Amino acid sequence: MPQLGLLHGRAWASLLGKLLRPPGAVCIGAVHSHSQDFDIAGQFDPMIPDAECLKIMCEILSGLQLGDFLIKMSWKDVRHEMVAKKGLAPEVADRIGDYVQCHGGVSLVEQMFQDPRLSQNKQALEGLGDLKLLFEYVTLFGIAEKISFDLSLARGLDYYTGVVYEAVLLPTPAQAEEEPLNVGSVAAGGRYDGLVGMFDPKGHKVPCVGLSIGVERIFSIVEQKMKTFGEKIRTTETQVFVASPQKNFLQERLKLIAELWDAGIKAELLYKNNPKLLTQLHYCENMGIPLVVIVGEQELKEGVIKLRSVASREEVAIKRENLVAEIQKRLSES
Repeated sequence: MPQLGLLHGRAWASLLGKLLRPPGAVCIGAVHSHSQDFDIAGQFDPMIPDAECLKIMCEILSGLQLGDFLIKMSWKDVRHEMVAKKGLAPEVADRIGDYVQCHGGVSLVEQMFQDPRLSQNKQALEGLGDLKLLFEYVTLFGIAEKISFDLSLARGLDYYTGVVYEAVLLPTPAQAEEEPLNVGSVAAGGRYDGLVGMFDPKGHKVPCVGLSIGVERIFSIVEQKMKTFGEKIRTTETQVFVASPQKNFLQERLKLIAELWDAGIKAELLYKNNPKLLTQLHYCENMGIPLVVIVGEQELKEGVIKLRSVASREEVAIKRENLVAEIQKRLSES
């Protein structure tokens, strides 16, 4: 199972929270909360930053190993964009509407180029030209098979001004008979060239394009997959727990955990002077901590530490000077 923290460096270096997103924006069925954003702001040549956003989206979703996915791409509110904002005649926009039920790749864009009623309109040609250019770039990035031009897609947030896209997971044959996990899109984004200017007193326009990864939804999917395969969901990276069966052994536990920390081993203990051993062992089982080291009076006398496997409950006595090496060996084999 992939570690969710190990996403592409460019994505985790992006803007956190709702930066460049209007406060209180709500969009049912779209990624809008508990998300990780990536945005590119500035004046650049057409479709280059848009293509990189799609590439980053593909890298993240592929790296998370959630399954096969498809990124649907369209224009924002097709007919309204074409008539009210782009100045197209209604009959031209209606012709575009004939394509709303179609989806595909660059061949669909080429087909629209050949339509005489569209090819005679300057604005339509400019839009189609941008889409064709975008497909050229995503082909060079090696992700064209993950992109589908789908005019039926319409993002709900009103600040989008151009290309919009959403990523959805594709069901496997095995999942067809299972209860579907209705999480909607797991990533989404688009171009919003007018949003920044709304917050600038002088109205300076800053072209922007970005994407959001639905972290909360991805966690739901990962959790569901782990339950399906009977895997325990770990909420900690702790590798070793330091325990004692007797009272007044806090100092020994602290010395021991310091040794483990100094060796780069992820260890923890209960912040109590005299916790019960059963309480400590139950904590390890509940948290999925794989190993426990136990120090008590008998261990101190013999110069050993007990090393316990939480899964099998087997215990072995290890010489104190060999403990770190033995733990590292076991962790490398797990």
